[in-house]
Amino acid sequence: MIQEMPIGLLLINEHSRNGKANKQQALSLLTAQGIQVIEPEPHDRRNSSEIILAYADRIDMVIIGGGDGSLNAAAKGLMHSGLPLGVLPLGTANDFARTIGIAHDLTLAVKTIAAGHQRPIDLGEVNGHPFFNVSSIGFSATLAHHLTAESKKRWGTFGYALAAFKLLKQSRPFSATLEYDGIAEKVKTVQVSVGNGRFYGGGMTVEQSAAPDDGRLDIYSLEVAHWWEMIALLPALRRGTHGRWRKVRTLSTTAMTLTTRRPHNINADGELIGQTPARFSIRPHAINVFAPEG
Repeated sequence: MIQEMPIGLLLINEHSRNGKANKQQALSLLTAQGIQVIEPEPHDRRNSSEIILAYADRIDMVIIGGGDGSLNAAAKGLMHSGLPLGVLPLGTANDFARTIGIAHDLTLAVKTIAAGHQRPIDLGEVNGHPFFNVSSIGFSATLAHHLTAESKKRWGTFGYALAAFKLLKQSRPFSATLEYDGIAEKVKTVQVSVGNGRFYGGGMTVEQSAAPDDGRLDIYSLEVAHWWEMIALLPALRRGTHGRWRKVRTLSTTAMTLTTRRPHNINADGELIGQTPARFSIRPHAINVFAPEG
């Protein structure tokens, strides 16, 4: 009996850092691994989720080449279709790929998809908008607003650092109320981050034990008064040990509401998706992703 080749809908974001340059290689590698690839028409102006739902009845998987923003754009389509996701990390930071152990080498990433091992993962949700890694209010949202696609493509993760340094001295604490598990806490903070996965922002760590399939949101609030305290915190933020600092509030929950006196932008996986108030929740095992075993 001849086994039919699995059919994958390939969505490559050619505006991502390595998308356009690696598209043909990705096509060749997928075909060599026995995956039949189809792509939407070049003139198709629908968003990724709409395209996924339109093709859902004739494909076996969705393969996305790009960064975390590209994955975010496809999240609703993946949830509603139930199709497994293959990740080709062709963006700038590729934090989700790092979280679940997908190699940044394109050949190895394609082999992970072809191997067929699927891992169920959670998605965070803020005001009805799903996210893979982190949603934040404060400094990171301001950074996302100022960090252009051109600078990310040109400078890579160094672009994050460059833009962050320019904005750091201008950052000011703001007042917010965090409501979760029957508790209401008033805070003065420069940033509140709500994490589903482990990594975000080019290698920062939400919490050192965070996992994208633990059914929890890991949250921290940076309650520092001076910009130079943020610099001192950087090593701990990269390791995920910032919760040990006296001026960092941490908590783990399944739902939280954040309100502010004036509207603040909400960042989800590097994209601005609206303004506060922000209502966070978790969708356990919302989608399946091709990932390395173990």
